[in-house]
Amino acid sequence: MQIIIVTGLSGSGKSIVLRALEDSSFYCIDNLPATLLPQISQHLNATNHSKIAISIDSRSAALEALPKAIESLKSAGNQVQVWFLESAVETLVKRFSETRRKHPLSNESTTLPESIANERELLAGVAELGHHIDTSNLSANALRNHIRDLLKQDNYNAGDASNRGLVLLFTSFGFKNGIPLDADFVFDVRSLPNPHYDADLKPLTGKDAAVQMFLAKQPAVVEMLADIQHYVEKWLPSFNQDHRSYLTVAIGCTGGQHRSVYFVEQLSSYFKQQKQQVIIRHRELD
Repeated sequence: MQIIIVTGLSGSGKSIVLRALEDSSFYCIDNLPATLLPQISQHLNATNHSKIAISIDSRSAALEALPKAIESLKSAGNQVQVWFLESAVETLVKRFSETRRKHPLSNESTTLPESIANERELLAGVAELGHHIDTSNLSANALRNHIRDLLKQDNYNAGDASNRGLVLLFTSFGFKNGIPLDADFVFDVRSLPNPHYDADLKPLTGKDAAVQMFLAKQPAVVEMLADIQHYVEKWLPSFNQDHRSYLTVAIGCTGGQHRSVYFVEQLSSYFKQQKQQVIIRHRELD
């Protein structure tokens, strides 16, 4: 049975993810106590449910029991993934202010940023269990699309388990908007020639042929691209052996429009040719 556990900070988009999973034929349960995970999975398995998504967060009882419950599910032969959603404090404060929702840990003696910090600390142990998804710069629609991309991968395929493996997630970003919180590796390409200063190339992106031709002619670009490619390729087997489901490689330039996008496009193309499962995300373009 395929089980996805959705957890993370309040306001980070867990409800959106749960609805997206429901639209993809998952049986969804919101705010389940961690201690009930084994029992509910046994019950749903007996009723022929093959895909389950369960939300567990700071409102759920017995968070400390979650790691043991997950191991119990895995030992029973289930395919279990944990998605931890998070966002920057500024983003969460803005979202709560716009919706006028009350943070679940807020009280008369704590401010909203303090409540967010308390929740982050409360969920620190849970955050180590799975794949992080930074929703700081993602709209609801972009987040839904990202979830669909994740579900397309073979490691979420109910077929041959041998097809399931580590997914490489390449994301471009602009340093001016901050480093992605979900990045495992961050590479800085701001030292390279910038198409932004070419009037013809400025309105384009790293997906456009003219920008790609410009960057491909720069020796420093070619060299750095080869270095990053070699580094990821060298250490990929190590993460595979560690039974990781995802590896997020973030490439950043100043605005996230030209150089970082070009690098992500080139790297993803190379690793796809190597039969590696790849997801592309251009944070600033999305």
